[in-house]
Parts: sequence; structure tokens; C-alpha cells
Amino acid sequence: MNKIYNPKPETWSSILERPTKTVDDIEATVKEIFKEVQKKGDSAVAKYTSIFDGAKIDTIEVSKAEIDQAIASISIELKEAISLAKSNIKKFHTAQKTNRVSVETIEGVKCWQEKRPIQKIGLYIPGGTAPLFSTVLMLAVPAKIAGCNEIVLCSPPDKNGNINPAILYAANLCGITKILKVGGIQAIAGMTFGTETIPKVYKIFGPGNQFVTVAKQLATQFGVAIDMPAGPSELLIVADDTAIPAFVASDLLSQAEHGADSQVILVSTSRKLIDAVETEIQIQMDLLPRKAIAEKAIANSKLIFVENDTIALELINEYGPEHFIICSEYDDFYSNGVQNAGSVFIGNYTPESAGDYASGTNHTLPTNGYAKNYSGVNLNSFTKAMTFQKITKIGIQNIGKAIEIMAEAEGLQAHKNAVTLRLKAIEDGK
Repeated sequence: MNKIYNPKPETWSSILERPTKTVDDIEATVKEIFKEVQKKGDSAVAKYTSIFDGAKIDTIEVSKAEIDQAIASISIELKEAISLAKSNIKKFHTAQKTNRVSVETIEGVKCWQEKRPIQKIGLYIPGGTAPLFSTVLMLAVPAKIAGCNEIVLCSPPDKNGNINPAILYAANLCGITKILKVGGIQAIAGMTFGTETIPKVYKIFGPGNQFVTVAKQLATQFGVAIDMPAGPSELLIVADDTAIPAFVASDLLSQAEHGADSQVILVSTSRKLIDAVETEIQIQMDLLPRKAIAEKAIANSKLIFVENDTIALELINEYGPEHFIICSEYDDFYSNGVQNAGSVFIGNYTPESAGDYASGTNHTLPTNGYAKNYSGVNLNSFTKAMTFQKITKIGIQNIGKAIEIMAEAEGLQAHKNAVTLRLKAIEDGK
């Protein structure tokens, strides 16, 4: 663990640098697989599923029998937990609905905006050592509320060709009927181009490793939108002596166990707290099943002491964390002053894992500093804003002259003529 005391602002960028993990020719690999999936469809998808997941699948789409079997295998306790989480997520995202915005900008000129759902969306749900069935809820629930009429879910199979039962259960609970046993680059490529089995979509959502991230970015070159650029999970906590060290340590570890390249940072105005948290981390980490993963992330973690809250807030806004926990006597100062964060958690009894699962907010958030210019997934992520206008004779007379002058100044005569003809027709009584 790295302890840093009173870092000068000019050193912040190097201190707060995100960990990077590179793979030779990753972009070349993604492009090669994209090209093959575009050309060969399902056969290419099956080929790369065999190579990367070690699974030989006869049919890509999950059958009703497989879903029924998954439902039967899930414990009542887990079903109840998922139901509670789904209910809270639904409540929070339903509250984000907005009515039509309408205004008469000048007499006779009425303008309004309406939301329309994105018709075809793709959800990517990671499997592997941490099958993220919670992400199914985070994406499928708002998609349904928005009214998306075609929802495709892709998730990598295990070596036996099966998707994790909890993922299938959550998908079925959310009303997702098109579930495909495909992961990684080939899943993103399949949803980008469409195959015999995988529908082409308009926008792709969901987290993934660096291969999936690069694949999603490549998909945008083929007219498919994505939720946001994504990277390893990250958490920053600001805390003072009112914080409970064991709680702070548990939150840092909850993100560290995501992956060896996850980044966790504690910023504090108390040296005593930093020392106490460091001790607690070692105690708690020894008990974790994913200790080996968490250990690597913690080795690159930062414990930063600053002299006052103003400096701390400036440093936090410079970093722009995905998750930001406030455990401070001055929580209003931080919650009102933070400008760059994906999601904010306030108080000793608000763990980041609450947002990951069941409080109701969305856990699909911008990482790698993108909190400075991206929002986390929300209801609007699944909709488009369309504008409308209706102009009467009086309206075109009120704005027509301004349009003519502006169009002529830009050298666009046809634009001017479209107004001039109408104004003349009104003047002539036609």
C-alpha cells in the first residue's frame, strides 16, 4: 500500500494515474474477430466461443427448458433478494420519467420535446469468476421502463455450454426472452452486425474486460451506440475521524476484489484514521475467498493524507472517481462540492455495495476519469430526445425576417427562399 502525505497539486496527475494493463495487438485481434463474425456469422461466433470459453455449443440461444432449470435451481433466499433489488431499481428509474416539455417561443411558434425508446438494445453480462446477474437488473429494468421493444442479452457460457443460473433467472424475471450463449469480442461483434441467431442492435450496454471495451468502441464505427467507455472498477473514499475504520477498509476491499487492476483510494485529513484503515485492511483481506485478487489491487492502492477538506475536494474532482464514498463530519461540503463522480455514497452506513445491488441506483458507471464528462446509466440512456415544432402564419411572420437575414449571411439562398415564398404567399393572401 502506498501512503502519500500532503501531495502537491502538480504531482496529483501522476499520483492518481490509473493502473493500465496492456495486451499485445488487442485492437488487431478485435478487428480480426469483427471481420470474421461479419462475414461468417454464427459459425464464427461458435468458433471463438470454443477458443475463448472452452465451450462447444450446438445452439447459441438459450432454450425455455434451460431457463426453467435455472429457475428451479435458485434458492428462495436469492430469489427474494433479487426481487427486493429489482423493486428498488424499478422505483428509482421509474421516478426518472419526464413529461413532454413544451413552450411557445414566440407567438405562433410552438416547440416541444418528447422521449422515444431506443427500439433495439443489446445487454452484455459478464460471466466467469463473478457472474454479474445484478447487472441484468441494472440494465433490463430501465430498458423495460423506457419501452425498448427488442432486448437481446449476451453472456459467456461455462465449459459445459451453460450460462450461470442466476443470470438466466434475473433475465427471465425482467422479461428478457432473447438470451444468447456468447461472450467477449464475438458477442459485441454479433450484436453489431447481426448473425443468423444474434439480432443486430442499435445500442450496446454492459461492462466487460479490456477486450469487450475495445470491441464496444469499435462497434461505434459501424453505427452502433454504446453506454460509455469503461475500464477497471474504482473507488475513492474521503474520511475523517468520524469514519469507522473497519467500514472504510471493507469498502476499499469490496472494490479491490473486482480485479487485480481495480483501483481504490482513501483520502483523509486524519493520519490516525489512515493507519487504522491500513491495519483493518490486512485483517479483513486474509478472510476473503478472492484474497489473491484483492491483494494485487491493494498493493497499488493509495492512502493519501491532506491538510484540509478544501484540498481533498479539489483532489477528488481532479480524479473523478467511479464510486465516491463520503464519511466525514462535513458531508454536505463534499456532496455539494463534488463535480466529478459516477455515484456518491454518504455516511458510515452507506456502503458502495448497496449501490451495486439493492438501493435502487444504477451500478453501470463511468470509470477511468470519464465521470468528468459521462453520466452513469439511467433511464435516459435507453431513450432518445426528439424535438417537434409547429408554426402558424403569424409564427412564420414573427421569425421569418430573422431567418432570411441569417440564411443570407451564411450564403444559403435556398434556406432563405423557403421562408420568403411563405411570407409572400401570406402577403398575397394565398
